[in-house]
Amino acid sequence: MHPEWLIFVEGVSCLSGGNANEWDNIPDPWQNCDWWGGNLSAAIDQPVRLSVADRLVYAPHDYGISVFDRQSWFEDPNFPNNLPSVWDHFWGKLNKQNVAPIMLGEFGSTLANPLDVQWLTTLMSYLTANNMSFTYWSWNPNSGDTGGIALDDWYTVNQQKMNILSPHLNPPTGVNPSPSVSVSPSPSTSTSPNPGGACSATYTITNQWQGGFGVTVRVTNNGTTPTSNGWRVVWTYAAGQQITNLWEGSHTQSGANVTVNPASHNRVINGGQSVTFGFNGSWSGSNPVPAPITCTVL
Repeated sequence: MHPEWLIFVEGVSCLSGGNANEWDNIPDPWQNCDWWGGNLSAAIDQPVRLSVADRLVYAPHDYGISVFDRQSWFEDPNFPNNLPSVWDHFWGKLNKQNVAPIMLGEFGSTLANPLDVQWLTTLMSYLTANNMSFTYWSWNPNSGDTGGIALDDWYTVNQQKMNILSPHLNPPTGVNPSPSVSVSPSPSTSTSPNPGGACSATYTITNQWQGGFGVTVRVTNNGTTPTSNGWRVVWTYAAGQQITNLWEGSHTQSGANVTVNPASHNRVINGGQSVTFGFNGSWSGSNPVPAPITCTVL
């Protein structure tokens, strides 16, 4: 009736019809069980067929230890390096073998367990490297298993989560959108040359793909007095890079010269504390980390 619609299909938990995410005996070997909605391991042999071609999208789920800590891959001594093979088995092969696109429909964690930080960081790199889409669970904070991107005040952003997610987000439509295909996974970092001064800034390339890159900058108040009037970070690009969109602050760029000022909510940094801002940018030819990076308390 609506041939232009995309049809999103989740997976199962266990191929037997059982449920692995309970505190009872897991009914099947791990190869047959995944998260609720996460198991599409049989979809190549038993695919969904639609009457209109090129409208099927598989939408698995994946979660961290805060949701269920008994998944066997969390206990693997090779964790988190074992995770890509787990995802390949349950759903990634559908994308890699061009069976159908993958849109990871739910994934999340409170990140209370440090292993979940490794899980989420590895998952985002996997999705970007394989050009898979995703929607994070959840924005709102009242999901008991995962919490949200918004904190319990329904206003403040969970910066730990956003620092991991932001480099993998495409710019808004119409602002130089770029596909997130990883071509240089190794992060590059530069720290302002005066870490003993009033403030310092660390510039880290967290993700890079053909024509685009993501950066997180951590600004630290090295003194004991709050930055009541704000702060400013300045650097100069050496290879023509351009910032396309920036969050947690405002910026101006004149040629190669970039100036970043804080947003209203992160203007004040208490002594010994840090805040971050991030951005996506475009590059061509090379993308060296700028140096020096200057931080000034206003």
